[in-house]
Amino acid sequence: MITLHHLNKSRSKRIIWLLEELNVIYEIKPYLRDAVTFLAPPELKNIHPLGKSPVIEDNGAVIAESGAITEYLIQTYNLNLAPKVGTPAYIEYLQWLHFAESSAILPLLLKMFVAKDGAKTNFLESYADVEAEKVISYFEQSLEGKTYLVEDRLTGADIMMSFIVEILQNNGMIVNYPNIQRYQAQLATHDKFVKAEQIEHRLG
Repeated sequence: MITLHHLNKSRSKRIIWLLEELNVIYEIKPYLRDAVTFLAPPELKNIHPLGKSPVIEDNGAVIAESGAITEYLIQTYNLNLAPKVGTPAYIEYLQWLHFAESSAILPLLLKMFVAKDGAKTNFLESYADVEAEKVISYFEQSLEGKTYLVEDRLTGADIMMSFIVEILQNNGMIVNYPNIQRYQAQLATHDKFVKAEQIEHRLG
């Protein structure tokens, strides 16, 4: 059985959604952030040295990193959530799959850290603003005329990018991007997306 080590209010929610879409048997071991520091509890280091989530255990393997987890689960349990390997669509799919945890996430995290710190910066705030606008505008433009990111159907790329959409919604930036707003509404039409949100809410 697959075990998902899930941290509340984290990127792990999209792995719950993926597991639901895959229709596999799995269990969730929940962890709660420290109420003061908002950091993950030290118990997560017993699973993986980084002490971060998501992490899954499956068939004796411990797998960290959302992109790696997504690729592994889809390749192992349901190839229908990815385009056919060797096609142009598969190349596009891989780019979006990894864009979520590379180019897209960094400036958004920097903006969150700057806002949380509250101190005046000489460089970081303006850099984060410029880079965030760059990557999110690219995302917005790429959704023009599209329902999903690749092949006009739900794939692992959409599940990965759902966390970026959630950040934009939570920080209020999404109002400036109509295509992303429309995309968010489309993702929310999936029953398993709604179920993942309900599961995460129940877990804290």
